[in-house]
Amino acid sequence: MLCRRERPHPGAQLTLFDTINGKRHQVFATDTPHGQGSIQFLEVRHRAHARVEDRIRTGKATGFGRFPSRQFAINQAWLELALTGIDLLAWTQHLLLDGPHAAAEPKKLRYRLLHVAAKLTRTARTTTLRIAAGWPWTDDLIQAFERLAALPEPVT
Repeated sequence: MLCRRERPHPGAQLTLFDTINGKRHQVFATDTPHGQGSIQFLEVRHRAHARVEDRIRTGKATGFGRFPSRQFAINQAWLELALTGIDLLAWTQHLLLDGPHAAAEPKKLRYRLLHVAAKLTRTARTTTLRIAAGWPWTDDLIQAFERLAALPEPVT
């Protein structure tokens, strides 16, 4: 068992014992045999697993935590679609977004970028996205589309 004490990040919820000295304590257990890695190695390995847990939490917020039916085939299709959506969000954040949107939760991305009030028009072989006037994240959305257009063509 390893116990780690750290300063809490802004917005972290402290437990009863964490409020006494202002530090947050994390305890984790490992079954790694003694002598097969230093404490620092074990801690780094544990912290890397936090990224996996973040993706699971993101997945649950995106839809694979709620199955719509009692039939296996319907739930199987639902899970495939939810996982595809999670992958698309992760790659969008990695390739197209920066700043606070690159690490934002799915709920925030839906509100700010995906559910934007806009109209897609097509005239003279040109597709235009007309975003509602006054949308606060217009510049971020335009930058994301510019980065998307700048990506190289996939190699087949």
